[in-house]
Amino acid sequence: MRKSGSPEDLSAEELRRLLVEKRRASRQERLERYRRTGRVVLIAPDIDGSSLEDMRSGEFDESAGEQRTPIPTNRRKKILDGLLLFVEILAVGGLLLLLFNGITMMRDLNQEVATVLEQPTLTPTALIVSVVLPSGHTPPTSPEGARPNEAEIPQHLRPLVQSLANIPIPTPGPEQAIRIQIPDIGVDAPIVQGDGWEQLKKGVGQHIGSANPGTDGNVVLSAHNDIFGEIFRDLDRLLPGDEITVYTNQRSYTYVVTDSKVVEPTQVDIMDSTTQPTLTLISCYPYLVDDQRIAITSRLQTGNN
Repeated sequence: MRKSGSPEDLSAEELRRLLVEKRRASRQERLERYRRTGRVVLIAPDIDGSSLEDMRSGEFDESAGEQRTPIPTNRRKKILDGLLLFVEILAVGGLLLLLFNGITMMRDLNQEVATVLEQPTLTPTALIVSVVLPSGHTPPTSPEGARPNEAEIPQHLRPLVQSLANIPIPTPGPEQAIRIQIPDIGVDAPIVQGDGWEQLKKGVGQHIGSANPGTDGNVVLSAHNDIFGEIFRDLDRLLPGDEITVYTNQRSYTYVVTDSKVVEPTQVDIMDSTTQPTLTLISCYPYLVDDQRIAITSRLQTGNN
């Protein structure tokens, strides 16, 4: 390169080289000043023989004259990002597993509740084993008048029967009998729960523990024949095929008479539960004698409303 002459006489390449040399000299002077003042500076070796093509390619810093080196990738950051992503995936997977387990648990619980609610209908059984058939009393024409006939009860069992006389009557439910109609003998009477002396003053009594109308089992109803309205006075007139209708708060049930018989007061097996819907009517017999019982057996008529 020429050392003298006006700038107008220099070519473009010479001007660029002159500019680079001036900047390099200025930088060297600045570094020397830093060394003299006690500053510590890390410097890179000077670059000699740089070409215009190197400067155009941008691999030199014109302000510092140093070659740029690629910045290494931060591997730790990549590893940390990968770990965070893995943790997020695990969290999402755990949440999905928790939701699945919750849904499964709720389904199993609902199935268990449904199983409990769908318990089979059990046939009611008598809470107390009867000693004698209900409705027993002395005739109203006897010297003492009509009263419970304790003479029918075996003497050794009388204390037991007396102790059970005050057992609370259960509250009637919507499926229990509330009325009975027997058109062939003109009976239309209410039904109460219990068949003790006080209950039969109010109408027809349902034996506690006997089945509800329309269900499998034996609905046992009793009433007097010659006192308290003489509701069952004409039971002996019923014939096979006659109809008996029993009402609940929900619907009515029609039974058809199948049998009629006279039994002893201690023949309590006629109140036993049955495998078919059965209705048994019981009353004292004969009229104004009352030393036996008349029992009417009937079966539920199919297709009734």
